[in-house]
Amino acid sequence: MAAESPAGQVETVRLWSLTEDTLVEAGDDGSLVAITWWGEYEFPGTADGVRESLGRLVLGPVSMANLAVSGPAASDAWRLSLRKVLTRLSGSVVHSLALNDGRGPVLSAIPVTQFPAFPDGPLPPGRQVRLSRFTALRAEDGALLAESPGARYKVALLRPPAVLIATSLASPKTVAQLAVTTGVSEAVVADVVEFLVAAGVVLLGDDEGRFTDHGDPDTTVWSHDDLMFHTRSRTWQKGSPPEPDTVRIGAEPPVVKQVTAGPTFPLPRPDAEVLAAGDPPLTALLESDHICPEFGERTLTAGQLGEFLFRTARVRSVGPAHVPGGPSHEASQRPYFSVACLYELELYVGINRCADLARGIYHYDPLWHTLTLINDDAAVLDALLDMSMIAAGSRRRPAALLTLTARMSRIAWVLGGAAYATTLLHAGALQQVLYLAAKAMGLAAHAVPVDSGDRVDRALKLEWPAEVSVGECVLDFPG
Repeated sequence: MAAESPAGQVETVRLWSLTEDTLVEAGDDGSLVAITWWGEYEFPGTADGVRESLGRLVLGPVSMANLAVSGPAASDAWRLSLRKVLTRLSGSVVHSLALNDGRGPVLSAIPVTQFPAFPDGPLPPGRQVRLSRFTALRAEDGALLAESPGARYKVALLRPPAVLIATSLASPKTVAQLAVTTGVSEAVVADVVEFLVAAGVVLLGDDEGRFTDHGDPDTTVWSHDDLMFHTRSRTWQKGSPPEPDTVRIGAEPPVVKQVTAGPTFPLPRPDAEVLAAGDPPLTALLESDHICPEFGERTLTAGQLGEFLFRTARVRSVGPAHVPGGPSHEASQRPYFSVACLYELELYVGINRCADLARGIYHYDPLWHTLTLINDDAAVLDALLDMSMIAAGSRRRPAALLTLTARMSRIAWVLGGAAYATTLLHAGALQQVLYLAAKAMGLAAHAVPVDSGDRVDRALKLEWPAEVSVGECVLDFPG
């Protein structure tokens, strides 16, 4: 607990600071430029007190009362100007709460959006509060971090009073109840709770004790994981997950995965011009219904499988690529779309019925157009085929099962925190190409929602989480 002030009371102190990545530059003409995570902001003709105060805020948390300046700037006009500047820079302003013991902040609210608002003022007395069901607590940089996908701030719980209060809010409580539960004074509890509600990680109940997450009843259709993933994948937030520069360690991940687990089988290569001359028009393929086939007993040929993989996933060429504002890297061209031609997806083929190829699980090499046997355990293959059969609502196993995986280092090396969301976009793009190519060949390919757990990763002998499975597609003949 905090040491008491001379007056015998523990009190809280509001502090402000700018994020560590904020740079403030002052011009000789009185102009001010703030370079932030969100971009540059220009402030022409700012008062000396504003420039001096912003320089102090860059150094760390400080109270507004301690931003006193001397000389002509000592009037109150600069404070109003400072408030306006901080409002424009709200996406880089950290709000902190400390005790009057000189030991630093108890908790800090770090903005995660460009223009957040941090409400100021006491909460209605007697109201219940609780954590949002979307709020997650995790360790980061020695602090307990509270974050919620609907909150405009993440909160670093830096000292025991904040941790005790936040972790006591799994169920609704009033400030008075929290004071009893935590042993923290009611005045401090009230200020901490007000702070957590302002940050958006704790909810304030209405007069009847009802809670609405982030003020919107539509959040009830979202799970915590989905909404957090959606929010985090749509913006590259500081430190969540790592930015590309922190991922680029060591050599660039190879364009194609090298597999030497078992025997390798070359696949037939069809003539692309002959295929184009005989294919049905794209409109005819798009306008026909996507229907999962009722699996039969027909057997694929190695020629059909080779043509299918040639059409959909082979490497056509390898060469340099460049992302605007990012690194140059070795890239490839393939039949489906991939951001910056990164092509982090891998294909594994579980063969059930195919002439000239034994039953087993194979890895497809898109550069050399070969299949390499990686697992010939019949029980493991049957388990994968059974999962796909159940997912497809069939009573027979498919002729083949394609599993899509992602080598995360290959894409995170360039895209950082946007890597996994982009991988799912790529998986969808590849699935569409698989659909269309199968139709053009008189076959049927269909994505199936396999409930894999870690069974697929183990069956494919993946080095989790460096490479993870992201989808499955059955291949058979149309019913």
